[in-house]
Amino acid sequence: MSSILKEEYGEYKGEQVYQYTLQNKNNVKVQIINLGGIITNIFVPDKNGKTADIALGYDSLERYTQSGPYFGAIIGRYANRIANGKFELDGKNYTLEVNNGPNALHGGKFGFDKKVWEASEDDDILALKYVSAEMEEGYPGEVTVVVTYMLTEDNELVIHYTANTTKKTVINLTNHAYFNLAGQGTGDILKHTVELNADRYLPVNDVSIPTGDPETVEGTKMDLRTPIKLETVINDVPGNVGYDHCYCFNDAGWKKLRARVYEEVSGRKLEVYSTEPGMQFYTGFYLDEPGKGGGHYHKYNGFALEAQHYPDSPNNKNFPSTVLSPGETYLQTTSYKFGLV
Repeated sequence: MSSILKEEYGEYKGEQVYQYTLQNKNNVKVQIINLGGIITNIFVPDKNGKTADIALGYDSLERYTQSGPYFGAIIGRYANRIANGKFELDGKNYTLEVNNGPNALHGGKFGFDKKVWEASEDDDILALKYVSAEMEEGYPGEVTVVVTYMLTEDNELVIHYTANTTKKTVINLTNHAYFNLAGQGTGDILKHTVELNADRYLPVNDVSIPTGDPETVEGTKMDLRTPIKLETVINDVPGNVGYDHCYCFNDAGWKKLRARVYEEVSGRKLEVYSTEPGMQFYTGFYLDEPGKGGGHYHKYNGFALEAQHYPDSPNNKNFPSTVLSPGETYLQTTSYKFGLV
C-alpha cells in the first residue's frame, strides 16, 4: 500500500496550499498539490533502477498560479475548446470567458486549475473537492467535483472523477500532465515511440475547432495504431504544429488501453487507460516555459495524453453528449501506468 505525506507548499489568495506525496514500494513517487490538483512531480525508475522525474512543471507555486500550459492540472469545467466561447442549452444561449483566440479553452481564464481544492486523505487515496459556483466562467449550475488520486503497487496512478450539478450544464474533465519519459528537462520527445488505439480522429480548423465528424486515420499521418517513433512522422502532421488532435475511440468502459508510449534509452513505458470516448494527444509544439531546476522547456520537450470528451461537443449534436443534469453523476476513470519495456 502506498503512503501519503502532506507538506506545506505555499499560500494562494490567503489559502494554504499543500503538497501530497504518494509513494509505493517500487520507488515510484507522485506529488500533487491542492491548487488545481496539479501533479507537480512523478519519479519513476529506469531500466537500471535510476529514478528521474518524468513530469514537466515548475519549482514554485507562483508559477503555477500564472497563465501557462496547464502543467499537471485538473481541467474544468470544460476541457479543450468551445468555439467562440458560446453554446446553447435548452434554448438558452451561454457566453463563456474567451481565452484562446476566439475560443474558450480549458474552463476559461480562471478554471479548475487555478482553484484551491479541499483535500482529504483516506489511507492511500487523496481526495480533492471543489464546488464551482453558478455561472462561474459563464457555465450554468453549481457543480460539485470530487477527484481522487491513488498510486497502486502496480505503479498505476488512478484518477477518478465525479461531478454533480444543481442545473443542467455541460462538463468535460481531464488532467493535463506533460511527460518526458527520458526525464523532464532532458530535451525533446522525438525518439519516444507512440501507439494510440484509435481508428478515428477529429480534423480541426486553424483555431483547433473540429470541422465535422470524426474521420478515419487510415492512410494518414494520424494513424498511430502501430507503434511509431515520433521523429519519423511529426513533421508531416497536417497543420505543421505536430500532434494536437483528439483521437476517438469506438468502445467505452473500464479497462481499455488507450495509449502506450516508451523511450528506449531509459526503458520507461507509459500506458494510459480511460473510460472516456476521446483523448487529446499534444506533443508540445507551443512549449516555451521556464522549467524545473533553472531549466527551460522548448518545442516538443513533453507530450500530453488528455482523456476527455470531444472538443466543442456542446455545439455538435453528433458528438457524445457532455450534458449533465441534476440527479445525474458524471463519472470518469483514467489511469497512467508506469513500467519498463
